Amino acid sequence: MAEEWLGSLVSINCGVTLGVYQGEVSSVDQASQTISLKQPFHNGIKCPVPEVTFSAMDIKELKILDIRNGNSQVGVADSGSSSSGRSGGNSRSGGTGGPVSSAPMAVPRKGEPRSLEGLTSPQQYSKSYGERYLETAGQTKGFRRRHNSWSSSSRGPSQATPKKNGQKNGGGPMKNKDDECFGDGMEEGLDTDFDFEGNLALFDKAAVFSEIDTSERRGNGARSRGTPGERTPSSYRHDENILEAKPIVYRQITVPQHGGKEYCTDSGLVVPSVPYELHKRLLLVAERYGLTPARRLEMTGVCASQMALTLLGGPNRLTPKNVHQRPTVVLLCGPHVQGAQGMSCARHLANHEVEVILFLPNFVKMLEAITNELTLFNKTGNKQVSSVKDLPDTPVDLVINCLDSHENAFLRDQPWYRAAADWANQNRAPVLSIDPPVSGQEQAVEAKWSLSLGLPLPLGESAGRMYLCDIGVPNQVFREVGISYHSPFGCKFVIPLHSA
Repeated sequence: MAEEWLGSLVSINCGVTLGVYQGEVSSVDQASQTISLKQPFHNGIKCPVPEVTFSAMDIKELKILDIRNGNSQVGVADSGSSSSGRSGGNSRSGGTGGPVSSAPMAVPRKGEPRSLEGLTSPQQYSKSYGERYLETAGQTKGFRRRHNSWSSSSRGPSQATPKKNGQKNGGGPMKNKDDECFGDGMEEGLDTDFDFEGNLALFDKAAVFSEIDTSERRGNGARSRGTPGERTPSSYRHDENILEAKPIVYRQITVPQHGGKEYCTDSGLVVPSVPYELHKRLLLVAERYGLTPARRLEMTGVCASQMALTLLGGPNRLTPKNVHQRPTVVLLCGPHVQGAQGMSCARHLANHEVEVILFLPNFVKMLEAITNELTLFNKTGNKQVSSVKDLPDTPVDLVINCLDSHENAFLRDQPWYRAAADWANQNRAPVLSIDPPVSGQEQAVEAKWSLSLGLPLPLGESAGRMYLCDIGVPNQVFREVGISYHSPFGCKFVIPLHSA
């Protein structure tokens, strides 16, 4: 009985894990309960091996697509398990005679009623997948069609796809169109990965670019871009300008009186220092044109607070998530204009959620600018102290020094000055000095950074790293005091300076 099925085309469903196999039966072993297929297809794709053997326990469903041995009797019997795949018995009602249908015949599962409709129906169906594959194996194809054998050829007349209105498609012209579209095999070469490296090696870049270079040359020998013999750099930086421009002038500021030191910006512009007398005269001329001390104080306070916020960590520190650890800044201010600049900076820092402690000694009479700035600062709700004993004993985040004055050097001998300077040196916090004066003596408070206004003064090494802020002095005001000025700030209001 097993030899009767040799050469037949069958479809074996092995479940979700193994999938569906189709092919020609090459052997059936009843003793070991196995069946072998040659020229197998797995899920519609031809297998790389010539033969596949299945065990009865792995087979979920077996369908006969075509019987090739010419026997008119077709027998399919249930061996007690729906996965056995064994054959026997007579499945036709008449037993013999009549044409053999090529429609798929499903082997019924155990306990399911058997149906002979697929074998007794006189309808003629389209050729199955196995017939088309065997007929066209040795022929030269004019075109290739996509193969999807399981979706098209393994579906019998009772398994037609239902339409939305509940009707079934029992065959006819539509089924023939489906077979034309999805019925043929596919090439084995599609299983091979594309060799990108091998194909890239076939591309001769040097020859292609040489051809492009030759095509760009004009009849007179000149190039369409550049000049003959001009060396073209192999690459450019992302910020390099390749267009011709005027030579860069790095010394754009010249002063009638040199302070003795020169600085340069990050872009290489030279910024000379000026003596205090020239700097004072510049501020007086600017005041005459409307840059009053109050406006200058406000501008200095904004620039100094921006620099301080950056030193405190900027957006990484000052976020809503860090409300529990607000930075603490102590400002040491004296009773002069430099002290008023520090108070303006303290107010702006307090407005940016920084915990500020302002130190200002008690005086019977103070400048009007100091009184106004002190009144505004007290409206922030932060702490003001007049004694060094009230300053924190633990290190703070930043100390801003505004104790020194350009005019009154005798303040260094005052007890409150020495006590505040000692506290700042003993506290391990970094120090920022705002508008420090030029002095032959060492700075009483050693600073890590110093901020100058407009143009730098020739400060000593104890001033730390130099920074320069823009306080809004117009160019013509510089020219009026004999300074040829071009702004070195670019897009910033505070820039670092390096010793030239």
